[in-house]
Amino acid sequence: MAIKEKSNGVWVIVLSFFLAYLLAIVPFPEWAMNYRPEWVPMVLIYWVMALPYRVGIGSAWCAGLILDILKGSVLGLNAIGLVIVAYVTSSIHLRFRMFSSIQQSGLVLILLGINLFLSHWLEVITGYTAASDMMFIMGALTSAVLWPALFQLLRQIRRGFEVR
Repeated sequence: MAIKEKSNGVWVIVLSFFLAYLLAIVPFPEWAMNYRPEWVPMVLIYWVMALPYRVGIGSAWCAGLILDILKGSVLGLNAIGLVIVAYVTSSIHLRFRMFSSIQQSGLVLILLGINLFLSHWLEVITGYTAASDMMFIMGALTSAVLWPALFQLLRQIRRGFEVR
């Protein structure tokens, strides 16, 4: 009887982040930019919730720096927001798992709203963007609406590839 070696699934996590980065930089029409879902933070929330001992604050910092480079923003701007999102998610990951999908969507809305407020505030302070209306927060709303489908997709992928 041969012993089957199982990979630890790091490549699945990295590939999911890679796809989230691609979706984060896909061009949108100008009118739809405020409605762009926050793909990288949503993927981060999922992996921190599912595997908090493998994906955590350090991963969030690295993911944020890569996102800063891709978006051409001030280095560390997205990283700070993602670290806060990862910290809160890891703090409540056991409760988060027990929530219904609507409750999870509400929590995702709050987490991404905080992330977007912090990012916008830091962009205004650094002079990267001018102060504007509150439409930038709509990305958190679209992300919350998409969360149940993304959660189910990533869960099926994690279980299918036995990522532990």
